[in-house]
Amino acid sequence: MKFVILGKDGPEGAQKRQIYRDAHLKRLEAWAQQGKIILAGPLTDKMGSLIVVESESLEEVQAFAKNDPYTLFGVFQEVTIHPFLQVFPTANHSPKPGK
Repeated sequence: MKFVILGKDGPEGAQKRQIYRDAHLKRLEAWAQQGKIILAGPLTDKMGSLIVVESESLEEVQAFAKNDPYTLFGVFQEVTIHPFLQVFPTANHSPKPGK
């Protein structure tokens, strides 16, 4: 099952993001190696981050988000998690290389 994690930055999020970025990316990489990260990145309006994951349970995703350095050290002031159903693109409708 897929889930969307939305992390809303706190007042000092931009400054703290620089400090804890490497630890945050290391944690994402560990999940990516398990095939659990679909996509992740900061919102370009500077409001926070979006992470889409694949997991067996909401509890696993909650624990992942709760123990992320961005949550632990106050980059995120609020984290919400939503179940997500990918409708498009479908597995047999992937983008053409170079597009």
